[in-house]
Amino acid sequence: MNNFWIVLSHTYTSKVKTKQFIISTLITLGLIFVLANITNIIDAFEGDGGNKDKIAVLDETGQLLTPFQNMVTNITEDIEIVPNSNESELEKMVLDGDLDAIVILQLDENGLPKATYKAKSLMDYSLPEQINLALQQVRIGIVSEQLNLSTDQLQLLNEQAEMEQIAIGENVKSEEEISQARGLVYILLFFIYFAVIMYASMIATEVATEKSSRVMEILISSVSPVSQMFGKIIGVALVGLTQLAVWLGVGYIAIKQNLDEMTGGFFSVFGFENISLSTIIYALIFFLLGFFLYATMAAFLGSIVSRIEDVNQAVQPMIWLVVIGFMLAMFGLSTPDATYITITSYIPIFTPMIMFMRVGLLDLPLWEPLLSIALTILTIVLLAIFGARVYKGGVLMYGSSNALKDIKKALQLSKKE
Repeated sequence: MNNFWIVLSHTYTSKVKTKQFIISTLITLGLIFVLANITNIIDAFEGDGGNKDKIAVLDETGQLLTPFQNMVTNITEDIEIVPNSNESELEKMVLDGDLDAIVILQLDENGLPKATYKAKSLMDYSLPEQINLALQQVRIGIVSEQLNLSTDQLQLLNEQAEMEQIAIGENVKSEEEISQARGLVYILLFFIYFAVIMYASMIATEVATEKSSRVMEILISSVSPVSQMFGKIIGVALVGLTQLAVWLGVGYIAIKQNLDEMTGGFFSVFGFENISLSTIIYALIFFLLGFFLYATMAAFLGSIVSRIEDVNQAVQPMIWLVVIGFMLAMFGLSTPDATYITITSYIPIFTPMIMFMRVGLLDLPLWEPLLSIALTILTIVLLAIFGARVYKGGVLMYGSSNALKDIKKALQLSKKE
């Protein structure tokens, strides 16, 4: 047992001291900081008032300029209207980059407002949408005057119809609960995906590196292969948890500090506030299950190759299983109650990602996640027993690798030990 702890501590300390671990951790922390402060960074580069769009308005009607300006001001403070009346001069200013657009106000055959929008390119969708919204409001105001509508009547006309969304199916959460959980599910699916690929591959590479340098021949005489295998798996697991704890801790603090500015777009769909404790607990459980499942598989796959160059080929089938599980989980984000999602969530190799996604987005009875956890643990135990036998014989094998034949040969060698 002492040998197991020696292997574990050596694996952990050697990995956290490597330049790769330190650099990758710092780079990721830098990206988290940038993403959490992206609004402040953009504002810093643009400076005071630098983010305003400059437009020139030409009023050919002689009556629309003032109401249009007032409406633009009511809609947004990010548009600055520049006074000018020379269209050719304004077009030159647009081409030179001094103006973002020209708006020419006119009347249609019904005497209602219309406009011509001129810009250097039509790649900016936001500005013309805001201009069109302002023009539409001016048009509604003119029509209401023609129809003698009161202010209250106009307000009623513009009010959006109220629609309450209620889920009546089984195993579903409310819209608010789904929004609160979706952000964590989405982010942690990526964490599980990349962590499994990165750290499981690290285990396979670690074993292959020791074999290629013949260190394994020295270790095998003093430490049992099983102690080596699980010492490396748990050691690398602790490395991964250390790195993830740093990333998630810094990310949580950064997002909390900038939460008021994170509105609209991504943050309006993927809510991060008021996430239930059960979702966080399930995230940790399924992350660990996924890691140990694939790490055990990676350890014995790494033990049957003799050269580092062969590691990628050996672990390729495992990587494809992870990719398939991740893609199914991504598709399931929009249809978590689909039949194929339900079925695949009970297949242990896919459970860590797909069942976690279902638990986060659906109100499942307790027996469903517990059953999938039990099946995954059973699979890990069986895989560990089988993997330990392959590892025991595989660490003594050298030469060219052929996955299926090498596994069979490793099992035969383990019986002779």
